[in-house]
Amino acid sequence: MHERPFTALAAVYDAIMADVEYDHWADFVLTYARDGELEADLALDLACGTGGFTRELLNAGLRVHGLDGSTEMLKVARQRLPAEVTLSQGDLRTFNLGMTFDLVTCVFDSLNNLLTLEDLGMALRRTAAHLRPGGLLACDLNTQLGVRELWEENAIEGLAHTPEGREVHYHWSHHYDAATETGVVQAFCRVEDGAGGWDEFTELHRERGYDPADLKPLLDSAGFTRWETVEYPDYAPPTPETPRIWVFAWK
Repeated sequence: MHERPFTALAAVYDAIMADVEYDHWADFVLTYARDGELEADLALDLACGTGGFTRELLNAGLRVHGLDGSTEMLKVARQRLPAEVTLSQGDLRTFNLGMTFDLVTCVFDSLNNLLTLEDLGMALRRTAAHLRPGGLLACDLNTQLGVRELWEENAIEGLAHTPEGREVHYHWSHHYDAATETGVVQAFCRVEDGAGGWDEFTELHRERGYDPADLKPLLDSAGFTRWETVEYPDYAPPTPETPRIWVFAWK
């Protein structure tokens, strides 16, 4: 059965992504913020999903607000995060929370799900509108190279277990659609249903790659005063062979 992106996947997302180093990413972001003398207290985690990165910001002592477009992902986040974390549903291009933050984050190539420069520009403008003067945006994006060559042999597969012990078999395949300049991931999952049978679903995900040169005019137009594009984990300048970049942009 084909499902919309980040719907059926929500129930098994954390099992499949158990090895994602959210804690290291948070340290990477917060070290940069501290080195830039940002006194961060209130953070907004955009495209927060099931709350993996949100939780690391909370563990670091920040007050955190999470926002995501998927009702299903937010339901899982609500179960795993304490009540003090506010969660909102919203579109990255149009959200309006009526408040500003010291730090805004958007990780795990979530911005690549915006498939046009116009949409990405809208999201960056909404982000800037939610930052206080002197606030910081920290985000990562797959480059055009990274989207074209997402995985070795263009597939990943494996076996994972949900917290209640159900087996999850997954096979995700990737191809690059040159006509639309997007990477297409077909995410197939087969999940134990708890009654001796199996549920199966497939979600189709699309990403567009963005290079530093693509981002410069968008960040400038959004109202950011300065920004830096670096590699993880050493903050080195990216090269043409860099598959994923991190952007730190100051309001």
